[in-house]
Amino acid sequence: MNVTPGWRTPVAGMALLAAAVLTASCSSAPTAERNAEAAKATTSATPEAPTIKISPAEGTSKVSPEKKIVVTAAGGTLEEVTAEGGGKAVEGTFNADKTKWVSKGTLRPSSSYNVSAKAGVTSAASTFKTLTPERELQVADVTPNAKGETVGVGAPIIVTFNQPVSEKAKVERALEVDAQKPAKGAWRWINDTTVIYRTAKYWPAHQKVTFNARLTGVKGGQGLYGVKDYDTSLKIGARVISKVDTKKHMMYVYRDGKRVQTMRISAGMATTREYTTTSGVHLTMERGNPVRMISPGRKKGDPGYYDVMINHAVRISNSGEYVHAKDNVWAQGRSNVSHGCINSRPDQALWFYNHFQRGDVVDITGTTRDLEWNNGWGFWQLPFSKWKKGSAL
Repeated sequence: MNVTPGWRTPVAGMALLAAAVLTASCSSAPTAERNAEAAKATTSATPEAPTIKISPAEGTSKVSPEKKIVVTAAGGTLEEVTAEGGGKAVEGTFNADKTKWVSKGTLRPSSSYNVSAKAGVTSAASTFKTLTPERELQVADVTPNAKGETVGVGAPIIVTFNQPVSEKAKVERALEVDAQKPAKGAWRWINDTTVIYRTAKYWPAHQKVTFNARLTGVKGGQGLYGVKDYDTSLKIGARVISKVDTKKHMMYVYRDGKRVQTMRISAGMATTREYTTTSGVHLTMERGNPVRMISPGRKKGDPGYYDVMINHAVRISNSGEYVHAKDNVWAQGRSNVSHGCINSRPDQALWFYNHFQRGDVVDITGTTRDLEWNNGWGFWQLPFSKWKKGSAL
């Protein structure tokens, strides 16, 4: 039987079609996988934007001035951080990889703060408010602090606050003393409102000393915060030291190591404790011309009562001791007949009155009564090891 060629053509065509289908189906799976991998590669090549967190957060109020502003970035680094409050920029520091920024110091009470930060394409901001103190802490007085005054090498820095301080360590950390010729020193609290700075040895002479109280935002107690900084400067003058020997009835004044005055004196008669001149390191505190001196604990008509006006008097303690003028030259250089003061010839007392600086040293020896460390400016009566134990730090 003859085979018709037309029967063979479909078979061959089907075979070719099957081969084509087979070829297409074999190559379709790798293509899909490649497309998925390409899509995945495209997705992973686009990083997520960094995130920024700011504390205190937006809208926070009554923030403690002690709180730090903290800005952190995840997924990137901080390129820029700015913070401002109370009209002043806030300083801060970044960590090593610049993913964190922390403010320095304290914040200003009763103030609004604005913080902004940038990390890559991400920006963030926060506005918050600090609390209003129940009580405001400020420096009420610094002694010595007379405008243009030059003080002696023994001078303390006496700081008085307007409110009692219970958080003494925090406040003391805010007090800074900077000298051109540095000298070791320490603060001592004598009550809740007064703290005194004294050096371990006398100040080096002829220099400038700066005092700063960085009180703004510092917590001084419950509801008590510093609202204002304070700064002043002192001039330390010549090294003036007077040596008084009550047994020899003599006083020698030295300026920068050179004797500049020799004075015959009369000291306390020592018939009672109150009439006994105190021995120890005194500091000159103030002067008056004249000064009214009244016998302590006595009324008019009592034995030993006196009420006199004394010329050219320089105070050296709070128990009534002065270096002053007295026209009793018969006793000066020979015997002690005063009520406790150091008196000298009027012309020499005038010289001392005109040449002393507050904080000059008057070192008295030879009596049976010691000057108390808290009698006037008798602070040098305490060894420095004991003095610094009065610090809160």
